[in-house]
Amino acid sequence: MISQLTAYSLETQTESAIDLLKRLIATPSFSREEDRTALVIEDFFREQNIPYRRTKNNVWTHNHHFDPAKPTLLLNSHHDTVKPNASWTLDPFQPLERDGKLYGLGSNDAGGSLVSLMATFCHFYNKEDLAYNIVMAATAEEEISGRDGLELILPELPPIDFAIVGEPTQMHLAVAEKGLLVLDCTAKGKSGHAARDEGDNAIYYAIKDIAWLTSNPFPKISPTLGPVKLSVTVINAGSQHNVVPDTCTFTVDVRVTEQYTLEEIVETIRQNIRSTVQPRSIRLKPSSIPLDHPIVRAGILMNRETYGSPTTSDQALLDCPSLKCGPGHSERSHTADEFIYLREVEQGIELYIRMLEQIL
Repeated sequence: MISQLTAYSLETQTESAIDLLKRLIATPSFSREEDRTALVIEDFFREQNIPYRRTKNNVWTHNHHFDPAKPTLLLNSHHDTVKPNASWTLDPFQPLERDGKLYGLGSNDAGGSLVSLMATFCHFYNKEDLAYNIVMAATAEEEISGRDGLELILPELPPIDFAIVGEPTQMHLAVAEKGLLVLDCTAKGKSGHAARDEGDNAIYYAIKDIAWLTSNPFPKISPTLGPVKLSVTVINAGSQHNVVPDTCTFTVDVRVTEQYTLEEIVETIRQNIRSTVQPRSIRLKPSSIPLDHPIVRAGILMNRETYGSPTTSDQALLDCPSLKCGPGHSERSHTADEFIYLREVEQGIELYIRMLEQIL
């Protein structure tokens, strides 16, 4: 049954969340430098009389009536930010309210989602007889896909049955997300003088391999994410105009859907091109959640739309079904004079609570 949140309780939760968001904005938290915002989050939990744990710059806790026999829901978002670009006209670390907006670095990505999830967690913290345990994790290094963020604490968390990852989606439901695979490729030839018929030009081999990569070699199409997308983004070869190069290196950015594993992508490419292929990592997997999952059905009942997300988040590190959903707009992320509407935070808290009440 959907709760009827009182105007007072929602207003109080929103005020507390926005106050926390302002404190986070005022505290620089570039990736790998999130120690001070971790302290802000610790302070918040202490103020709420909620015990917590911290590993490096990750802070997490679970509901008061945690029961190991029950399944567990993870609420997760990040408190690191990118660095402000040169186009900012405002102080990125000075939270500014203007015309119903809150300006500041990280306000939209992903501060609004983080504080809304934390408010939601506090709403359920003391409730008894929940169908799921709830773990709340405020994590680091998401913006750089670092190893000392969510990935670091996953072994310390209880087994997770499903997760909500807070990112700006206008509170719509990103039910699938592409994984990321970066490949460093090397074509080998033989050097020689360009004026004579000597050498074996590595650039020509690279061109043939790139042509294969760009010919849509992965036929399976995801119903939510579309095709696997391959983009050659860097290429280097040659030292001077009259020397045939013996080496040509190029980098391939691969956005992988749930139709393939990262290992399948790598092996297929290796079997079909001459260049050597070295993946930088196979950590950032595609993710999805069934459309008939209870949390997705709950969101649809709240008139939320479902879609596939082309961007990568901490979902890529999870092996369980996961939903990306949060207040704010993805197009504002990493932009100058970043902001979130205050009403978006209020809506985020309300919708998170109402969606979860249908399953908890």
